[in-house]
Amino acid sequence: MVEDKILIWKLKRGERQAMARIYGKYEPMLLTIAAAILGDVAGAEDVVHDVFMSLAQSPDKIRLNGHLRNFLVVCVTNRAKDRRRGRRGSVSLDEVEFRVPQGQQPERMASQQERLQLAWSHLAQLPAEQREVVVLHLIAGLKFRQIAVNLDISINTAQSRYRYGLKKLRTLFNGELER
Repeated sequence: MVEDKILIWKLKRGERQAMARIYGKYEPMLLTIAAAILGDVAGAEDVVHDVFMSLAQSPDKIRLNGHLRNFLVVCVTNRAKDRRRGRRGSVSLDEVEFRVPQGQQPERMASQQERLQLAWSHLAQLPAEQREVVVLHLIAGLKFRQIAVNLDISINTAQSRYRYGLKKLRTLFNGELER
């Protein structure tokens, strides 16, 4: 949190390295969140790019009361939801790929890549409302109170969507294990 406040201070002073550090630190997580909400990697990249462009163009408008991470997650979530509302029909997450960090043994990388793809495909089968809450809680690390405010739902609704989402994921994974 202290590093983020320093980065924002530097960004407001016009230091380019601050923006590069913020981007490097948060872009992978934000891209994952946007892709989970949209079900579209290209759209997710556009959303994240738009959020960072807005940040770069008007850093003086940033008023952080909490963590920069939470601020960026809310911005990406809102922009992704706005973009999704403009779409017609359902979207598929089949093209989304998780990347395993480099520097691991090839067999282990292949195994991890396979498990991540399986997890992503199961996540894609959740209803959008459940998927949003699961992603915001597990990947973004937001508390249910923050999720409820961000999605304009009650805390109980956020917790229920999370619980039902996890239940469905368990069922999907158990079905996979039985094969």
